[in-house]
Amino acid sequence: MISVYITAKIPKEGIELLKKKGFQVEVNNSDKNLSARELKEIFSKFDAVLTLMTDKIDEETLAAASGRLKIIANYATGFDNIDVLAAKRRGVVVTNTPVSGQAVAEHAFSLILACAKRIVEADRFVRTGKFTRWDPMAFLSGQVAGQTIGIIGLGRIGASVGRIAYDGFGMKILYHDIDRFQDFELLTDAKLVSLFELLSVADVITLSVPLTFSTRHLIGKRELELMKNSAILINVSRGVVVDEAALIWALSTKKIAAAGLDVFENEPNIPHELLTLSNVVFTPHIASATFETRISMAKIAAQNIIDVFEGKTPFGIIKVS
Repeated sequence: MISVYITAKIPKEGIELLKKKGFQVEVNNSDKNLSARELKEIFSKFDAVLTLMTDKIDEETLAAASGRLKIIANYATGFDNIDVLAAKRRGVVVTNTPVSGQAVAEHAFSLILACAKRIVEADRFVRTGKFTRWDPMAFLSGQVAGQTIGIIGLGRIGASVGRIAYDGFGMKILYHDIDRFQDFELLTDAKLVSLFELLSVADVITLSVPLTFSTRHLIGKRELELMKNSAILINVSRGVVVDEAALIWALSTKKIAAAGLDVFENEPNIPHELLTLSNVVFTPHIASATFETRISMAKIAAQNIIDVFEGKTPFGIIKVS
């Protein structure tokens, strides 16, 4: 019988899919991340492992795998937590769960509006008993509609952000990517520009790039200095895409107006200096956390495993040269 280990609780739909195929499934039902030692032990005993992005699968972990391990199915779009080349050398397939970017795009816009309208500050103002009268000058903010949004990384998520911006708020769209997307340009009047121009012109800047060598600290002090003093920076990609020390400087000196962060450089650890700033809105890496998306991810991860053992090419296979 094919054995599958799932490193954390996921929606039951994915587990049921595996069980219907006759797979033996074991789930880590604790609320703690598995240690490196525990992961090594699991990798030595199972035919397939369904991992989370918090599971660091490195050369040492893979070395503990027996010849029976055939697939690591990552329950995430990203896969930078896995040494894909080391897996390939051992004949282990790595897959991800590339789902629709709509949920993440909606979350990005929630952060945009929360920052622009100072929602968290206003909420705290009311909760602490400071709302004693209506003040026509309190919590003044700029209008989002009609402003310019700069999208860095126009994949599924970036394109979804762009459609919401254009259709819902009539925003002007600039984007920066290694590729040009002419269909998107036709739909939204978007313009492909250099990173320099985007950072200099945009009122709102959203990050939706994968983590690669070239995107690590893509936004540092030099890039932040290019932004308008009124700019809002939104990160729903990977934490290390932004240099947090530089961001703290930009926010504390009011070099930029605000930031909305769903991801962090050293999750779950967040610098105290960042936490004390009032012009930041935080969420705990939940941009894709909708029922629909999480269930879809569970089904895709499970089907990726099934496909490998049925001799098929999985939908989410990560190809490396």
